[in-house]
Amino acid sequence: MSQGSAARYPLVLVPGMLGFVRLLLYPYWYGIVEALRRNGAVVFAVQVSPLNSTEVRGEQLLTHIDEILRETGAARVNLIGHSQGSLTARYAAAKRPDLVASVTSVAGPNHGSELADYLHKHYPHDSVKGRLMSFLLRLIASLMGLLETGYRGPKLPVDIHASHHSLTTEGVALFNQRYPQGLPDTWGGQGPEEVNGVRYYSWSGTLQPGKTDKGRNLFDGTNRSCRLFAKTFVREAGHCDGMVGRYSSHLGTVIGDEYPLDHFDIVNQSLGLVGKGADPIRLFVEHAARLQAAGV
Repeated sequence: MSQGSAARYPLVLVPGMLGFVRLLLYPYWYGIVEALRRNGAVVFAVQVSPLNSTEVRGEQLLTHIDEILRETGAARVNLIGHSQGSLTARYAAAKRPDLVASVTSVAGPNHGSELADYLHKHYPHDSVKGRLMSFLLRLIASLMGLLETGYRGPKLPVDIHASHHSLTTEGVALFNQRYPQGLPDTWGGQGPEEVNGVRYYSWSGTLQPGKTDKGRNLFDGTNRSCRLFAKTFVREAGHCDGMVGRYSSHLGTVIGDEYPLDHFDIVNQSLGLVGKGADPIRLFVEHAARLQAAGV
C-alpha cells in the first residue's frame, strides 16, 4: 500500500473525552496531523465538548463538517475518531451520511467501556465520591480550556453525567439501538464494510507485557494509568487497552485489534512515548492510503 497517497476527501480527526486540539504547544494527535499532511492529505483536527453526551458532541461535529466543506469545496469528509470521538463520528454519519464518506473508530468503545461501568457502580454521580470526581473532572476541563490554543470557537457546554453515561455499556447500548450503522452482528465479529454509502473501519490495541510496558512507555505515566484501569475489566480482562476492550472496539472492517498500544499510545500521546516496537503514526498514514484506494 502506497504511503504517498492521499484520501480523496478531507480527514477530520475527532478527539475523545477530555479531548483538545492543542494545549499550548502540545497537540492531541501528536505527530499524526503533520505525517498525514506530508503524505498529501487535507487534515482538520476539530474540537467538540470535552465532557458531554455523544449526541451533543455529534451535533457540534456536524457544524464543523459544514464549515470544512464550505472551506475546502469538498463534497464529503472522512471522519476518524478516537475513543468517544468514534461514537461522535458515528452519530454524525448516521445523521448525515450524504456528508460523510467514511468513519474510522480508533480505540472506540462501540459497545461501551468496562471502566465506565466500574466508575458508574463505585462512584455514582449522586454520592460523595461521585460529586468529588465530577468536581475534579470539571476542574481539569476548565484548566484545559485555559491552556487550549488550537480552538478559538465559542465556549463548549459541559455535562459530566451525560458524558459518563454515554460511555457505559448501558448508555452505548441505547446509542447503538438508534445508530447501529457499522456494528457487528456477533460479539467479536466484523461489521458491514459500507452502510448508506458510508464506509466503516476500526482498529484498537491491547496491553501486552513485554511490549506495552517496555520501550519509551517506561517513562510514560499514562501507561501506568492504563494498567491500573485495566484491573476494572471483567468480560475482556487481559484483552483491553486500559479503557476499551478489544472486542468492544469492533466496527465495520476491523483493521486490527491487538496492536501493542494502550489507549493513549494509539494516538501517539505523551510526546510519542509508546511501547516497544509500536508505531501509531504509521497506522494513520497507511489508513489514509487505504481510504484513497477505496475512492474516498
